Amino acid sequence: MAISPGRLESLITEELAALSDKRVLSHIRGMLVAPHMLLREWDYGQPGQQYPCWFVLSDPQSGAEIAYCEHGFGPRCPWGLVSSADQPEYRHMGMDSGWFTSFLDAFFDSFACVALPIWKVIRTDSQGNRTCLSGEDTWDTTWQRVYELRDHDPAGRYDCSHDIAYG
Repeated sequence: MAISPGRLESLITEELAALSDKRVLSHIRGMLVAPHMLLREWDYGQPGQQYPCWFVLSDPQSGAEIAYCEHGFGPRCPWGLVSSADQPEYRHMGMDSGWFTSFLDAFFDSFACVALPIWKVIRTDSQGNRTCLSGEDTWDTTWQRVYELRDHDPAGRYDCSHDIAYG
């Protein structure tokens, strides 16, 4: 069944309903665009093969964009980080690592979310247990702290993450 702009808006609304952080909700809502379709090249099929991608989010500040496509990596992973730029080098659907099962997974993997001060330093021990080492801060400040910890403790595993609950 082909997707429609109204159905896309409903899918996004349903996902956003599970998100309780008002800062993130406001940020996302400010970047949503009316769903519009652009054809994008599918690099894993026949040369010149294209699929319709429905663009739903655009962040002019970071250049991040999210689209929905029922083909290619969809329907299993229909939400992708894809460019709407018209230059030929940007008219591709990209690799599987840029496609997700949910809109919010795509958002949190995009550069659209780095402007939010939701980032924490996380340490993962050898058993895979994660411990939060900081409060929320900016993307750049949190990564600076991560790099300092990695330099000071090369055997440790430190990362930048968030604990925003959704889905």
